[in-house]
Amino acid sequence: MKIELVNLPEEGKTYTGEIPAEVFELSEGLTKAASPLRYDLMVQRFDSELLVTGALSATFELTCMRSLHTFLQTIEIPSVTVSIEIADSGVINASEALREEILIELPDNPRCENGDEPGSCEIDPRYLAVDKVPEAGVDNAPAQDKPNPWDALDALKADT
Repeated sequence: MKIELVNLPEEGKTYTGEIPAEVFELSEGLTKAASPLRYDLMVQRFDSELLVTGALSATFELTCMRSLHTFLQTIEIPSVTVSIEIADSGVINASEALREEILIELPDNPRCENGDEPGSCEIDPRYLAVDKVPEAGVDNAPAQDKPNPWDALDALKADT
């Protein structure tokens, strides 16, 4: 989103549009941008500061940390305020500041029950080895197969 300071009226100007999803610069991982960054903003200039207020939204494809299913979740910020320092004239690109506002709102531990279409957020019981009988065909967790360090101390105690 580029703002030409020369053409910015003193009372401010409204900007509405989209920034391509590539602005998020998300590497191939558990989070992918599924839509462009949409904005509806009012931009005003105050001395050496550009005040940007309004609404932002973008949709992401996330991976549920519980079930490992992918789901879509829209991040909406209905009331955002961003301050950008500026020089006297020129063109200001506010895309980076708007990008940061959306990325900060992404969930740390996404769960499909919080998606746009809430899903079942259950752990698949096939992957749980705790309390399984050997006939179930599920191996113990690796930590359970390691030797117990307390056994050596118990052996010393038994010798005395």
